[in-house]
Amino acid sequence: MELDHKPKLDGKVAVITGGASGIGRATAKRFASEGASVVLGDLNEEFLATAVGEIEGAGGTAHAVRADASTLDDNEAMFQAALDKYGRVDAVVAAAGLSHAGYVSGEMAERAYDGMLSQSIEEWQRVLDVNLTGVMLANQLAAKAMIEAGHGGTIVNIASVAAKVPLRGAVDYCVSKAGVWMLTKAFALEVAEHDIRVNAIGPGFIETPMTARMASMDESRQMMINMTPMGRLGDVEEIANTALFLSSAESSYFSGQILHPAGGMFTG
Repeated sequence: MELDHKPKLDGKVAVITGGASGIGRATAKRFASEGASVVLGDLNEEFLATAVGEIEGAGGTAHAVRADASTLDDNEAMFQAALDKYGRVDAVVAAAGLSHAGYVSGEMAERAYDGMLSQSIEEWQRVLDVNLTGVMLANQLAAKAMIEAGHGGTIVNIASVAAKVPLRGAVDYCVSKAGVWMLTKAFALEVAEHDIRVNAIGPGFIETPMTARMASMDESRQMMINMTPMGRLGDVEEIANTALFLSSAESSYFSGQILHPAGGMFTG
């Protein structure tokens, strides 16, 4: 007997920061394929337009908002756009992030970094502004919209295995992602009474524009593979599927948790 497949996010509205490329883009496409109307926030307008075109071309519903994840004004505008266009916010994935201060959304990352001893306060602050404060703003505004509507919802924050495993040459990144993990746990406690679930994903090495430069060099790519027990880099779709699980009814008793799709890199 053939069973009907009911979309896991049918009728839901999802806001995804960093939605123009990498994990955010894959998540937006996956959510749209499961019935969600998606609002993508990002600074890269060209990539945003392409992402929306791909979603709509596959029969989905999407809307793009140019947004700097680190600013309150842009986050407010993004959530207001979701409310104005679709009337509600049910799910949020905070995927916007930087590997370093000079990273540009969707472009191959190249970093000149001699360690924390020589890092400027401006570089340090930029990483924390996007990776941690940006996540906090998305969480705060999402929860406010959900509480006002009275229907609960889900929030998924993209952290990293670097939230728990220190990586040499990436102190700022590791600290920011550890902050995202603690934010997730603490905020989950605050909003549980409103039927809002807050969880995190801690990916390992994933094939994205952020890792593309390292992955393009044989020695660096082999280093990442050697650090991963499964012996390969992950795909963005594998992270998108994890975000779908945490945003659907299938994870209805999960909150304040972090899942590590990391090829066995972190098991403790």
